[in-house]
Amino acid sequence: MSWIFKDRNRRSIVAALTLLLSSVAAQNLVAAPAEEAPAGAAATTSAPAKEQHHASLVKWQEWTGDLFKRAHQENKPVLLDLEAIWCHWCHVQDAKTYSDPQIAQLLNTKFIPVKVDQDSRPDLSNRYEDYGWPATVVFKPNGDEIDILSGYVPPKEMLALLQSVVKNPYHTRMAKKAAPVNFAKNALLSDALRKELNRNHVQGYDDDKGGWGFDQKFLDWDTVEYAMAQGKAGDAAEAKRAKDTLRLQRKLIDPVWGGVYQYSVHGDWNEPHFEKIMQMQAEDLRIYALAYALWHNPDDLKSAQDIERFLHTFLSSTDGVFYTSQDADLVPGQHSAGYFALSDADRRAKGTPRVDKHIYARENGWAINGLTQLYMSSGDSQYLDEAVKAADWIIANRSLPDGGFSHDAKDKAGPYLGDTLAMGRAFLNLYTATGDRKWLADAEKAAKFMDKNFRVTTNGGAGFATADLKTTVPAPQPLLDENVGMVRFANLLYRYTNNAQFDKMAKQAMRYLATPAIARQRHILVAGMLLADQELSADPAHFTIVGAKDDPQALALFKSAIQYPSGYKRIEWWDKKEGPMPNPDVQYPDMQKAAAFGCLDGRCSAPVYKPEGVVALFVRHNAAKTTD
Repeated sequence: MSWIFKDRNRRSIVAALTLLLSSVAAQNLVAAPAEEAPAGAAATTSAPAKEQHHASLVKWQEWTGDLFKRAHQENKPVLLDLEAIWCHWCHVQDAKTYSDPQIAQLLNTKFIPVKVDQDSRPDLSNRYEDYGWPATVVFKPNGDEIDILSGYVPPKEMLALLQSVVKNPYHTRMAKKAAPVNFAKNALLSDALRKELNRNHVQGYDDDKGGWGFDQKFLDWDTVEYAMAQGKAGDAAEAKRAKDTLRLQRKLIDPVWGGVYQYSVHGDWNEPHFEKIMQMQAEDLRIYALAYALWHNPDDLKSAQDIERFLHTFLSSTDGVFYTSQDADLVPGQHSAGYFALSDADRRAKGTPRVDKHIYARENGWAINGLTQLYMSSGDSQYLDEAVKAADWIIANRSLPDGGFSHDAKDKAGPYLGDTLAMGRAFLNLYTATGDRKWLADAEKAAKFMDKNFRVTTNGGAGFATADLKTTVPAPQPLLDENVGMVRFANLLYRYTNNAQFDKMAKQAMRYLATPAIARQRHILVAGMLLADQELSADPAHFTIVGAKDDPQALALFKSAIQYPSGYKRIEWWDKKEGPMPNPDVQYPDMQKAAAFGCLDGRCSAPVYKPEGVVALFVRHNAAKTTD
């Protein structure tokens, strides 16, 4: 995710402390009378009608491929301001720190100052996300890191850092690099490591305030999905934890416009940070939709629909494709709790926080996946229509040769793993939801592109790197969350196709996750690794509809099957006019009328002819798992 405190024992604790300390200052940031926004605002943002702008004294440059060649030639260190367009404290840093004349003078004369929107550069975002936004990274002229500062840096602290670097630009204050990792040989978690991660998962739950983690409150998707899966298998305690987290997360859904705020601070659910970023929207939408399919709680369906309403109203273009985020602040740098407490009419009278109108393949893949799950859970075709429209646009406008995807219309670097992974995952979910083999073919092409461009072959060859391996500075590394996603995507694609290449891809990524030194980078939010391990070692729930695609009865059976409440399922529709199934591992009879077959936990059913019979298969399967 773009930035949430993924663990309390990693470097992100520094970011947590920064936010906790600087939030005191936020109470003093009272909104001043706003000025009219200037004409000619950037085409990539939707600014509020009234907004303050701070002219930058720093002559910011771009992050380019020859950056460190220039730094070496000029013998200057590089300062990278890695910001988020939607981030309140990034606005504060611009207004207070970089508007300081002494700081600007030092940066303009003694450094190469570079500003990057982290959403535009997944390679940099993924590398430094644990430090929070803004992240301030200082490099030697040769590209080695000197220091990294997390969150808002006040002027006095920034000035001291810059003066110290000018005095001794080749001194490194970073800790020594860790020893090389010996990656796991086996593509599953060891029994001991699995038990350790499960223990950490349970102990990381806050029994007092609810949710996983104790400082920031938010819905971690992998964690709640894992708890839901355990609850579905009969673990009542895990089911309660998941349900309580889903209920509490509703406090972070905007009651007026819909959409979910990023997280809440101070260890409770009542002090949100108001930015609305796409990954939070898409993944929360997906999890609420899955929860509705499992427990049929109408509040979960409403939560998913409220998030979709925000996407449709604020983050959707006229072409039906999705934008990136909405800002936390109406006036950059000024806390907006009062604004978000207003009614719709009163908010609009003051203006709306700007929307970042970049159209990224990755963010759209996330949205498509969430909308597709909402369609499968609710049966409402409008959500599938939205997902297909966005997918068609991204295919037409972001496709690369050989099945991959660019991030933006024109990328200054890349390609990035996250864009093709998100789209591949979306295609596979669209195939599950429709039975249309076009989407399966697109998923296969995406997988082959990732295997060619991102597979790590050095140091034991484990995992997939976050950017094209030809990138040199900073060298792309595997990212834990992306490798979790790769295991789950490639493994399910293998189950659908029986193509051994995809099985190898899943195991390549799982070897990275199964390495104790990697797995232990997390302490609380470890469930993604547990989900990946669980799915890799078991067959998905498998339902096949046998019947013509123009047969209403076959369609009714298929719509029942896709409601199966799991993120790990294989749903297929065999119309013999289309030829053999992509993976004909089960031989079905040539039926005289449409029928459904279910294969779950090593047992296959007799043919089912009515949609309610498919639902009965779900019920019997869940009951059997609960009593096993």
